[in-house]
Amino acid sequence: MAAQARQTDSVIATIADYAVNYNPDSVLALDTARLTLMDSIGCALLAMDYTACTKLLGPDVQGTTVPNGARVMGTRFQLDPVKAAFDTGAAIRWLDFNDTWLAAEWGHPSDNFGAILTMADHLSRIAKSESNRPMSVLDVLEYAIKAYEIQGVLALQNSFNRVGIDHVLLVKVASTAVITAMLGGDVTQVENAVSNAWLDATLRTYRHAPNTGSRKSWAAGDALGRAVRFSLNAMADEMGYPSALTAPGWGFQDVWFKGQEITLERELDAYVMENILFKVSFPAEFHAQTAVEAAFELHTEVSLRLDDIEEIVITTQESALRIIDKTGPLNNPADRDHCIQYMTAIGLLKGSLTADDYEDEVADDPRVDELRDKMVMKHDQRFTDEYLDADKRSIANAVQVRFKDGSMTENVVVEYPIGHRLRREDSKPLLLDKFRTNVATQLDTATVERLVDLFTDQQALESMAVDELMDLLVPSSD
Repeated sequence: MAAQARQTDSVIATIADYAVNYNPDSVLALDTARLTLMDSIGCALLAMDYTACTKLLGPDVQGTTVPNGARVMGTRFQLDPVKAAFDTGAAIRWLDFNDTWLAAEWGHPSDNFGAILTMADHLSRIAKSESNRPMSVLDVLEYAIKAYEIQGVLALQNSFNRVGIDHVLLVKVASTAVITAMLGGDVTQVENAVSNAWLDATLRTYRHAPNTGSRKSWAAGDALGRAVRFSLNAMADEMGYPSALTAPGWGFQDVWFKGQEITLERELDAYVMENILFKVSFPAEFHAQTAVEAAFELHTEVSLRLDDIEEIVITTQESALRIIDKTGPLNNPADRDHCIQYMTAIGLLKGSLTADDYEDEVADDPRVDELRDKMVMKHDQRFTDEYLDADKRSIANAVQVRFKDGSMTENVVVEYPIGHRLRREDSKPLLLDKFRTNVATQLDTATVERLVDLFTDQQALESMAVDELMDLLVPSSD
């Protein structure tokens, strides 16, 4: 008797159909995708200054040569697509400076560029070697819109963190879908690949005390490498698991969600790219961005009265309380950049915040922990409600400093960070400045200015071959 046909889970089928058949046409989404690509490249190149990141990069077997391999930006490596996706994804994510999406689940959709750029570069080099048309940057932007949408819409109502699953699962699902489509996969092949991605949930304990560590900076890269592998397997006609989500007893929903259904809260379109959140001026976990902005505003008033401080009140949303409210010792930079008290303390002390401020030299300043010890966290239900409101998606925080003599500062409330869509036009020149500064850490002046000109010309950028863009991102020497 022939095996009974199994119906594919509706969420998997919807994602696969979207990845293969949707054609992005939103002018706003394409313009925003240009900014996200620019910002991701800058974040990756800045990460090359940190040996904790660069020590993980390069071929698994030293000296390996890969014909038509994919470049890893900021390095001279040209690797197989699986390792290149890991390396590029880890670099983009390393400093917690790339864009963000916040809903019931959190995440960083620009992580997907680690796989998209890698595969586009690899396929472009193959195409040119066979005298065929390479992929363009427009192709990359369109696939990015799809990956952002898949990851972000899955995050709207499904809270994976509440059951201990790391959000990079959604990066894995999104990149698997678009990479399989990029390889020419049909809907069934995308379904097969995506079903395998859903089987690959991982714990997020490395993001939380007492285990906070650097894996949180390479976890997305790991997810991307797996996504590329699942896509390549599907193109070799490896089977899928149609009821990976809904199978009784053993499916994702029963095992992880205790029977709760995984849902797509809205039709897949270009909503997430159009509404993405940028980290514009400083690297900080996004739930703390507005707290740091408030601290900057208070810096001048407070920095000369540190010994007079009685209490520092941070009012925040429920999500910040869940993931970045930390007391006690902070063991490493990965711990510090996910502590709202630490980031706010640096803002009050210095009026600025950079990646270097998470290193031991700054953290050893006794004033930092003295300020942290005086901090009180409070929850504001309005902040939480408007954080979840689809029409607002604010990420509000307030900071107020109270002194021993009974006086106090203004309670500085920042509802929307500079990278929010409602402040997008204000952020564009700042994003360009951030990009110029970041790429200048690795590339010569002429190349930096060529890249700046390129990323301010949508048409020129979109028409460029992907491998030519990646070749511009190779430093003259390591």
